[in-house]
Amino acid sequence: MLRIVVLGAAAGGGVPQWNCGCPVCRAARSDPRIQRTQASVAVSADAKHWFLINASPDLRQQLTATPQLHPKAGSLRHSPVAGVILTNSEIDAVAGLLSMREGSPFTIYAHRRVLAILKANSIFNVLSETNVRRQPIAIDEVFQPTLPDGSPSGVEVLPFAVAGKGAWYLEGKAHPAGNDGTGDTLGLRIADKASGNFFYFLAACAAVTDDLKRRISGAPLVFFDGTVWRDDELIAAGLGNKTGQAMGHISMSGHNGAIAALAGLGIGRKMFLHINNSNPALLPDSAERKALEQAGWQIPADGMEIVL
Repeated sequence: MLRIVVLGAAAGGGVPQWNCGCPVCRAARSDPRIQRTQASVAVSADAKHWFLINASPDLRQQLTATPQLHPKAGSLRHSPVAGVILTNSEIDAVAGLLSMREGSPFTIYAHRRVLAILKANSIFNVLSETNVRRQPIAIDEVFQPTLPDGSPSGVEVLPFAVAGKGAWYLEGKAHPAGNDGTGDTLGLRIADKASGNFFYFLAACAAVTDDLKRRISGAPLVFFDGTVWRDDELIAAGLGNKTGQAMGHISMSGHNGAIAALAGLGIGRKMFLHINNSNPALLPDSAERKALEQAGWQIPADGMEIVL
């Protein structure tokens, strides 16, 4: 049995964003239904040991709000978090690692390109490799994350490359791992080895290719990049000067958007996450929310648990 807890569904900055007065953020300050922390999920095959998919800047808040991730009763020091699997090196995905520096053992699983970025930034040395092992993962090679004592977790993960970009803070700078960009943005197929139940996690994706459609066709559950409703959303709202594509994200709507591109694939449950504060689909009564729900999509609330 596979258990998934949505820790957060928002993009960078969360909702409401601390310095934003856009319509969504204004509404979110008085309506808890709209509020979201930054995107991450936790997954477990035994309901005792959990693996985080990305470590958002809101991780401490998310751990506190999630009973499944609390220390075991009667233990002075304990965490059920056995590992963190990184799908990219954006701040949204890695900053929360710094909130896990208090000595509990866990493993970071990431592509060598992402691990190279962590190694090049000395601030991540607060995660002593005595307790926090860094394990490289490879594209299209299944791995099974292990428990702190080295035993199998019962979870199997298949990383695969998706269209995207490297971390924005490296734009115009040399990448610590060199010029080959393959591996900067990953999707994951996560399965319970015992039951065979599985789901897909894609927090960042710039395009839906034929290969991606083949991979996720018929999946029981897909978490997919929902950063913007329309590609020029931030520009139109006066909140930025980049399109969704320029940031490495596909839009929800439009002829080439995620809703249209992933229609008719027989996916059981389709959930958007990494949703930007500019996205009107976050508003429960908006036309955009109604349109995505009519197309069979959901926007999960923080704390939602799903069992496969």
